[in-house]
Amino acid sequence: MDDISGPVLRWRVRRDLLVLKVAAAVVFAVATVVSIGDPRGTVLAGAATAMMAGLALRDILAPVRLSADGAGLVVVKGFAGSERVPWSDVERIRVDTRTRFASRTGVLEIDTGEALFLLSQFDLGVPCQQVADELNAFRTGS
Repeated sequence: MDDISGPVLRWRVRRDLLVLKVAAAVVFAVATVVSIGDPRGTVLAGAATAMMAGLALRDILAPVRLSADGAGLVVVKGFAGSERVPWSDVERIRVDTRTRFASRTGVLEIDTGEALFLLSQFDLGVPCQQVADELNAFRTGS
């Protein structure tokens, strides 16, 4: 493993969102049981239960979605895996902001040339622009 002496920055899924996902999975599970006599209702509620449980499980297995140290970044990849990206491989860190129906959303983009990592505010727990600014300052040492 790389030497990660020095400061380490971490961004993680907010705990209240994890609790909300677990609660939604429980509600959908109850709805699944209640709708046993209705095949369509059972399938829909069961699918919703599985989806929410899967999202909650991902938040439990990989709560830290992005971290940075002197050697580079560790970014969540796939369901609950991660990938180390050395600073030398990072070509660009930016926030792509879109406005739709009077709502503004931003996605943090980490471009390595060969891969593009996309993280939302829900992944990071704070606004994407704040993370981009911190990463760029950390990377340049300013």
